[in-house]
Amino acid sequence: MAKGPLENVRILDLTHVWAGPLATRILGDLGAQILKIEAPMSRGPRVYPAVPLGSFIGGDPGDEPWNANAVFVKLMRNKKSLALDLKTETGRNTFLELVAICDVVIENFSARAMAGLELDYENLKQANPEIIHVAMPGYGLSGPYSERVAFGPTVEPMSGLTSVMGYGVDEPRATAMAVPDPTSAVNATAAVVTALRMRDLTGQGRLVEMSLHESATSYSGPWLIDTQLGTEPTPIGNRHPELAPHGTYPCLGEDTWVVIGCRSDMEFQTLCDICEIEVDREWTLAERKSYASVLDEEIATWTCTRSYEAIVKALNTGSIPVGGVFDTESMLANPQSDARGFFVPIERDTPIPGNPIKMTGISSDDWTPCPKLGEHNEEVLAEWLDYDSDRISGMYDDGVIVNRPPR
Repeated sequence: MAKGPLENVRILDLTHVWAGPLATRILGDLGAQILKIEAPMSRGPRVYPAVPLGSFIGGDPGDEPWNANAVFVKLMRNKKSLALDLKTETGRNTFLELVAICDVVIENFSARAMAGLELDYENLKQANPEIIHVAMPGYGLSGPYSERVAFGPTVEPMSGLTSVMGYGVDEPRATAMAVPDPTSAVNATAAVVTALRMRDLTGQGRLVEMSLHESATSYSGPWLIDTQLGTEPTPIGNRHPELAPHGTYPCLGEDTWVVIGCRSDMEFQTLCDICEIEVDREWTLAERKSYASVLDEEIATWTCTRSYEAIVKALNTGSIPVGGVFDTESMLANPQSDARGFFVPIERDTPIPGNPIKMTGISSDDWTPCPKLGEHNEEVLAEWLDYDSDRISGMYDDGVIVNRPPR
């Protein structure tokens, strides 16, 4: 496993989709021992009926397509896999034995799932009073929506974020990226570290409850305040509520764009000089906001005749905030990311996002790729729980553990 500040922490990972797996991937990058507890069919069937969302890692399903789902693989580095059927009595008992020797259980099932398996916090703490249980259902464990199944794209509009996106009040837009998931993931990693610190101080485990909905709603702070002060926020596209000019402008070339913003009178005057904008360079901020459409048109007239590289070089000389609108190909080729080694080619030479946390003692040099389904069944059961080979073989025979999908 990866080394790092959390290398003595054992985490049982029951997560799925994005929010939970991203949280445990970050914790694994920081050195935690992540044991992924997978249902036998968690990665899909032996033969995929179609190409999955995100395709197959490296573009090739190989002989084991269930181990090549790219969306799954990119979230599974630095983890071990135990494919264990928790719906069997043997599987549940084995899981509780693991709880007894681990520090954290993290899951993002629906609110009723763990209770239905009799593996909610009340049951977990009987196996280990010091266990930390992180529950991440869509709407939390209580309240009138707690029983609802939730995904990021359905939760996001309820957070208020969608109401302020888009280019006008008649066309609210979602991010199309399920923002509640990664925000919940980052919150969960902070919650785990905080709960571990509290346990060090008190000797007590605890239930840590989170929700996709509340994580996303926390992003709506500025708009909540505006509403409370009597100003109803409205979608303004790429503009800024307090700055002008501010927007996305076309560059020379097909579908190439640049983002430019001015934070002060001095930056605006410098922009006017560089772009030769034919407006009054002494306009106040209020006047610039009033004439935002005129400014956008003038800037676009200048940018559309120049390459992205030329625009960035020119504006950087004047310390004007400027950046590109990158697609995936441009993002991977970005020299800044390349110089810092952010994308890590540990999965079939496919670049995978690294960890944005840079600190001594954390390195991708010892990271391990996504394990195969049930790859560590024997290792974990023998070394962590001292099961003998006959017992493990019996679990295979009974379908309690698997190393390939049952069908």
